[in-house]
Amino acid sequence: MTGTESLHPLVVILGPTASGKTSLSLRMAQKFDGEIVSCDSVAIFQEFEIGTAKPDCLQRSLVPHHLIDVALPSEPFSAGDYARLARSVLKEVASRGRLPIVVGGTGLYLRALLEGLFPGPQRSTVLRDRLQTRVASKGSAYLYRVLTRLDRAAAAKIHPNDKPKLIRAIEVCLSSRQPITELWKQGRDPLTGFKVIRLGLDPAREALYNRINERAVQMFHHGLIDETALLLQRYKSPQIAPALGSLGYKQAMAFLAGEMTLPQAIAAAQQGHRNYAKRQMTWFRREPDVHWMHGFGDDPAIQEQAFSQIAHEFHLSLGSTKSST
Repeated sequence: MTGTESLHPLVVILGPTASGKTSLSLRMAQKFDGEIVSCDSVAIFQEFEIGTAKPDCLQRSLVPHHLIDVALPSEPFSAGDYARLARSVLKEVASRGRLPIVVGGTGLYLRALLEGLFPGPQRSTVLRDRLQTRVASKGSAYLYRVLTRLDRAAAAKIHPNDKPKLIRAIEVCLSSRQPITELWKQGRDPLTGFKVIRLGLDPAREALYNRINERAVQMFHHGLIDETALLLQRYKSPQIAPALGSLGYKQAMAFLAGEMTLPQAIAAAQQGHRNYAKRQMTWFRREPDVHWMHGFGDDPAIQEQAFSQIAHEFHLSLGSTKSST
């Protein structure tokens, strides 16, 4: 076979938090003999459970899941690390004749997987620790001034308060001894061997926000405070376990520190997740060739719409990833 006929099917389910991606992916995997590949920058860490909304044990027993709980909380993990692991998993799933289904809301991880990253140097723990120490005493404005001196064009593309991106850009400039913008010009290494279909969930905003608000309440009422307290005992701070700074855990830490009441912490988590959903949709709307579905992934009508799209695109019959032609 030549051209697209030789490419293995790959489904990507994207959308904002609480839009029902997990429900849709489980039903799709059962319908099309699939395996799920998580694309979530917090779910990759072990021990972080309640605040991540990971698929539960029952859901994981129904369908094979990959790239959940693959890193220690104190272990550095980048979009490049994710892309390397995910590409290996995709090849394994395809080799078994099954349908890989990439599911998640971390746009940068998805872009790294599908489009590749620029050829930058490896992470420097020593340099990062030094920069983290400086930013703790001088603030992110210090990092921004440093990057402006090293690469003014890169600084113009990064928000002055985005510490992770500022640190990475400075690290690349210093380690490679050239502006990061020069490396950006060298291009990327896109995923090959797959025909990719992107399915996007875009439920009505008010309904989505209601779900986000309810999910935050449930997280706090079902053990998020206790889980966060245990994680703090083990890892002390987000400097050691960065996922402690993620939504939900951040507000639970504020409650434990006496900085917020429980209602305030819940309200702050709700607001944070709603803002995150907005950023996710802004990012995902830049993704090419997304088949958008205006509803939640647990809606049977939306599921049937997704199944029809996949069956049509890949010439599949329900229950098989093998071509019917």
